[in-house]
Formats: sequence, C-alpha cells, structure tokens
Amino acid sequence: MAKFTCDHMHLRSPDPEATAKYYEKMFGAEIVRTTQGGETRIDLKLGGMDIFIAPVAANSKVNPPPATPYQGLDHFGLSVTNIEEVVAELKAKGAEFTMELNEVRPGVFISFVRGPQGVSIEVLERKA
Repeated sequence: MAKFTCDHMHLRSPDPEATAKYYEKMFGAEIVRTTQGGETRIDLKLGGMDIFIAPVAANSKVNPPPATPYQGLDHFGLSVTNIEEVVAELKAKGAEFTMELNEVRPGVFISFVRGPQGVSIEVLERKA
C-alpha cells in the first residue's frame, strides 16, 4: 500500500489577514506572506503543517460555514503539553471554547476552540 503523509490543510476566509492573525495569536502559527500571480498570498506554518488560506470574495459562490456539528471533516487537533496552562492562556487571549477541558479516557485530556469561519480546533494532551 502507498505511504501517505500530511502535506497541508486549506482554509477559505473572507478575511485571510484576520484569520492568519487569529492562528498566530492563539496558537503561535508563523504567518508566511508571498506573492503569487501578482496577488498577496497568506499561508501559515503550524505544528509542522502548512495551512493555506484562500480569500473568499463577497460575491463568490462559496457557501458559508456550516453550523457544528455536521457531517464530513469535523475538526483538526493540536497536541500540547501542560494542557491546563495552555487552556488558561487561550482563555486569557479570548478564545471561544465549545468544549471545556475534560478527560475523555484515562490520560487523554481535550478541549475544543471555535476558530474563524467556525473551524473546530481540538487542543489535546495524552499523559502517561
């Protein structure tokens, strides 16, 4: 069987700059600005993954974000250490939590944050 590795995640946003700033503020993402075809492109590097942010024009035919929960891709997860401190830091930065910190099974602690355009982001720690 072929070996697959993660290459990127792609987000669509009516305000790529604000979306990039959110991920930078909340999760320490690195914002990467380049020029492509004469247009500014905003990407992120977060947790070893490239995140591409595509602009959505006001008159485009791109659908609005669905209300959660919904079928299909549900969320992406970011692994951390010292999750209690991370959650407190995110709250101090104004993150909107959709699930407070809890232990879902022995040694696995999770919480969920709502990002721009309703993206669901899991913050988790697997403790020994």
